[in-house]
Amino acid sequence: MTRQTGRILGSDLVVARRSILKGAIAGAGLFAMPGLVAACGDDDDSGAEGGGGGSEVEVFSWWTGGGEAAGLDAMIEIWKQQHPNIKFTNAAVAGGAGTNAKAVLAQRLEADDPPDSFQGHAGAELSDYIKAGQLESLNSMYDDQKLNDVFPSQLIDQITVDGDVYSVPVNIHRANMLWYSPSVLDAAGVGDVPGTFDVFLTALDAVKTKGGVTALSLAEQWTVKHLLETVLLARLGGDGWAELWTPEGDWSSADVTTALNDLKTLFGFTNSDFASLTWQDASKEVADGKAGFNVMGDWAAGYFIELKKAPETDFNWAAVPGTDGIYLWLSDSFTLPKGAPHRDNALLWLELCASKEGQDAFNPLKGSIPARKDADKSKYTGYLAYALDEWSSDSLAGSLTHGVVANNAWNTDIDGALGLFLSDKNVDKFQDALGTAHDTHAA
Repeated sequence: MTRQTGRILGSDLVVARRSILKGAIAGAGLFAMPGLVAACGDDDDSGAEGGGGGSEVEVFSWWTGGGEAAGLDAMIEIWKQQHPNIKFTNAAVAGGAGTNAKAVLAQRLEADDPPDSFQGHAGAELSDYIKAGQLESLNSMYDDQKLNDVFPSQLIDQITVDGDVYSVPVNIHRANMLWYSPSVLDAAGVGDVPGTFDVFLTALDAVKTKGGVTALSLAEQWTVKHLLETVLLARLGGDGWAELWTPEGDWSSADVTTALNDLKTLFGFTNSDFASLTWQDASKEVADGKAGFNVMGDWAAGYFIELKKAPETDFNWAAVPGTDGIYLWLSDSFTLPKGAPHRDNALLWLELCASKEGQDAFNPLKGSIPARKDADKSKYTGYLAYALDEWSSDSLAGSLTHGVVANNAWNTDIDGALGLFLSDKNVDKFQDALGTAHDTHAA
């Protein structure tokens, strides 16, 4: 999950530039003169299937502001040092937490004009590209770079599709995080941070009874979906959560019913204006001492630091009650499109994304941790030090809201069911709709 600011580098200019160049060369009869065309490049990389090396690599992402842009800039600096003769074209598209970028990317792929590499969330979110035959398998690269040894085996298992891996995870975020205000909890007489979901409900009631603040701050619908997945994880456990996304998944179970009723109960502790707020608005309520709790991914930690809030004083953290020991993960990753114009250079970019040097340059600035198991721990402090320790010991579960366990169509159906639930609060209808979505989409 990312916050977007900054400018748009649209693909239309890139397409036009390529079309003009191809037309000029064709008009001059130069397609029959490969030696002259090759001379336009200034790098020694030779061609390969789907596109050669040449003098450029175009990387498409939605990293245009904040820590994510700073992290990308750090990797670009490494690229310039390693490959001074290969121009790095940063084709980032701002806005909509990646929504705008994905729309532009879809147009480019439809027009057979792929970038050399593009960003996506690792996991099922990439399945549409895979089914459309738009991505190359990266199995050989994983073998060559020994990535099967440095990425956790559970991570590799969860991003493997029919025996193939199609993306390189650059970072890891954790979704099942509870952020809380120590001062608000102290005033309400809440002692230890809740360890179980039932104790969490008791703590919320204590904050609400004390009054003057919101017990659980909430924001727009996607953050409700984020809350939903953490409640399901708390009630079903890691194995039960994973099974929901298989053909055997039972969305009519008593545990799912309990979780959905929990979600309905939580609405009684939230701010009434949640639908009009951003996740930043809701998180800031905690850091400002105006709310007791907030459930949000660990990008909130970076936001709190931007606000100059003090860890363990203005805010603190724990796993969502009932999910301790489970890392509900999501990851920004990069891919190799079929027909990449500069395929060799794209592979060099993916090698940088996978490398210890690249990940340790990117993640401290982004506010995330590396997917690799051999990170330089000295670079990670505060919340990130905690996250790195948890990543090395917790079992892994993939996020729904952030693209790991369900494809885009399945996510869309869940969004529709959740929207109706927010209107009528009818648990039975919601559970039936979730079951229908499963039966429609589970492979």
